[in-house]
Amino acid sequence: MLLSSALIFEQLNATFPEVELSYDEAVPCVIVEPMAMKKIALQLRDAKPYCFDSLMCLSGVDNADGTLGVVYHLYSFKHNHKLTLKTIVQKDEAKVESVEKVWRTADWHEREAFDLLGIEFVGHRNLRRILMPYDWEGFPLQKDYKVPEFYNGIKVPY
Repeated sequence: MLLSSALIFEQLNATFPEVELSYDEAVPCVIVEPMAMKKIALQLRDAKPYCFDSLMCLSGVDNADGTLGVVYHLYSFKHNHKLTLKTIVQKDEAKVESVEKVWRTADWHEREAFDLLGIEFVGHRNLRRILMPYDWEGFPLQKDYKVPEFYNGIKVPY
């Protein structure tokens, strides 16, 4: 049975009344509060009507309004349906609960969002830089990022 994202939102809202959820009709997705992401992810993976066994993609985004977002694209092989989740955090308080223990593919995706945008994924087993050098300062995909002129005494080409 193919479930719409609006119906899944209604069911999640009924199952988790304590979690702040909303629905964006413009770009059909369920918006989840950052520190409830693992609880929602486990429900979506394990509950029979959903069976979202695949995290196809996890992307970090600078919304250019002082907030950062994380977008999750889920897929169920069993039911052949998709769902998009999103969470939004303030740039200066960029903490999101990790789903790396729910879907192992989130491991490198979360590390990339951490490395390039500065989003801390709470509960991640190995959250460390993946693309930038360990001593790099700043987060290159934040829209207000300024490329340094030099790195370790070497001119940075730009």
